[in-house]
Amino acid sequence: MPEIKQRAELGRKKKATFGRDLNLEEFSRQGGAWEYDPDYRQFSPEERSRLLATGIELTDEDHAGTFLLADKAIVHCQTRQPGVEVLPITEAASRHDWVKDLLWGLVAVDADKYTAAAELDLDNGYFIRALPGAQISQPVESCLYLRTDRFAQHIHNLVVVEEGASLHIITGCATHPGVISGLHVGVSEFYVKKGGRLTFTMVHNWGKEVHVRPRTAVMVEEGGTYVSNYILLRPVKSVQMYPTVTLNGEGAVARMQSIVIAHPGSELDIGGRVILKAPHTRAEIIARTLALGGVSIARGHLVGLAPDIKAHLECRGLILGNGVVYAMPELEGRVVGVDMSHEAAVGKIAAEEVEYLMARGLDEDEAVSTIVRGFLNVKIEGLPPALEEEMEQAIQESGKGL
Repeated sequence: MPEIKQRAELGRKKKATFGRDLNLEEFSRQGGAWEYDPDYRQFSPEERSRLLATGIELTDEDHAGTFLLADKAIVHCQTRQPGVEVLPITEAASRHDWVKDLLWGLVAVDADKYTAAAELDLDNGYFIRALPGAQISQPVESCLYLRTDRFAQHIHNLVVVEEGASLHIITGCATHPGVISGLHVGVSEFYVKKGGRLTFTMVHNWGKEVHVRPRTAVMVEEGGTYVSNYILLRPVKSVQMYPTVTLNGEGAVARMQSIVIAHPGSELDIGGRVILKAPHTRAEIIARTLALGGVSIARGHLVGLAPDIKAHLECRGLILGNGVVYAMPELEGRVVGVDMSHEAAVGKIAAEEVEYLMARGLDEDEAVSTIVRGFLNVKIEGLPPALEEEMEQAIQESGKGL
């Protein structure tokens, strides 16, 4: 019994500290001196292909605005539709006095060494704002790009959706095809005002030895809606992210959904928290994790602080090969009248399921891919066609050789 207790305690400590400590001095702060590129002419076919698989199309067509940061250089920044503002965060802070009041309003600057690095040695970041009442029909495309090997990128982003406005942002984070290692530190703060709606889709396509440390917080006011889509399909060394959404006004809504594949060598600590502070708020967290040999922690935390709230948390993991999945759902109710539920499951593909499909004409790889496709079937609207194709390719590859 003592040995079992010791192993359990060791497991808890490993999960609590998983992927947390990096030596920042091991990474370079010397990024490339990339020039501003209004026509995207400096990007090679290989770069275009990699960015396209991340949802970044390198065109201003069909976008309300675009923003591209390579290492620490602003390579492209355009606004194309009335009612939306897209600027580098450093320029926005000098243009609007109130921007400085919002920065570090939701994320604590001293939360950890990564937030401190973003404040003390900032590269840049994006500022995206939907003006009051503006219904932005096309998405804003933003790209945070590591173009130099071993570079540590320090970013601070700010998004403001004003009262009654609607906005969709697609953020693609990627590395140059020749970049293997590096560090991305990204602080993001989102404000959704009364009756506003923000859909935020983030796609990660990093190198195999890249470490990623996003720090994100969201505030949603009365009647506002925040929808978060997170997609990670390709190998990365480690990701640690735990965005916190606070529903601060009556009737506010949050929906967070993620699709994650943990490849061999990957260490993923990915989750999210929603704090329901006002009556009649609603929240849903849905996580799908496919472990192909890597280790993944899927965290979820719902906090009910007001009566008449309703929230649901769903964490599901599917293990192929020697992968490891920790599903860690938490419900925390602090008042009478909350309605919160959770569902968690970790499993494998049953042989009889594969045999059933093979009996109907599919080969083994096709059968496994069909099952994986059904497992990862979380509907995400507004994805570029190239990204949908990338998801399909990742699903097809997942079944090979297993």
